[in-house]
Amino acid sequence: MAIAVLAYYNPEKFICVDSGKNISADVIVILGGGSHERPLRAAELFKQHAAPRIIITGEGDDEINRELLIANGVPASVIEIENKSTTTQENAKFTIKLLRAEKIRSGILVTSWYHSRRALKTFAHYAPEIEFYSRPSYFAYATDEWKKLGINKRMRLEFLKLPGYWIRYGVNPF
Repeated sequence: MAIAVLAYYNPEKFICVDSGKNISADVIVILGGGSHERPLRAAELFKQHAAPRIIITGEGDDEINRELLIANGVPASVIEIENKSTTTQENAKFTIKLLRAEKIRSGILVTSWYHSRRALKTFAHYAPEIEFYSRPSYFAYATDEWKKLGINKRMRLEFLKLPGYWIRYGVNPF
């Protein structure tokens, strides 16, 4: 009960997972969605030498994200696209297939802060042999921006999706 109360009044402390600075991996994985803040965060991490390659996952905004990466200094030659997935579960399954084929051992997931727990737990669930880290974007992290930018609704939906993924796919959110 105490966890539910804490999560309700401080959702950013419950649904946001950040593995911390100085994390490096074999690849950065950008999940589709958000307000195009995700590729900007990935470009920042790439410039910090967090990983030598980037995979964009998700149908729809993959080309926009690719263009944003290139416009922010990421060479096109290090970008790979998985553009068939439409859900976080598909992002994980389809991207993990690529990671396994390329014998990738670690990846940094870049998504929105309110989506980071579910994304990290989903990828770890489907590929426990790969070490995943979370380095989310903090766009609209301040509580006074939530309603104005529509983050309030997206963030609250995460509280439904977390148990939904646990029930439907066995992805434990804890």
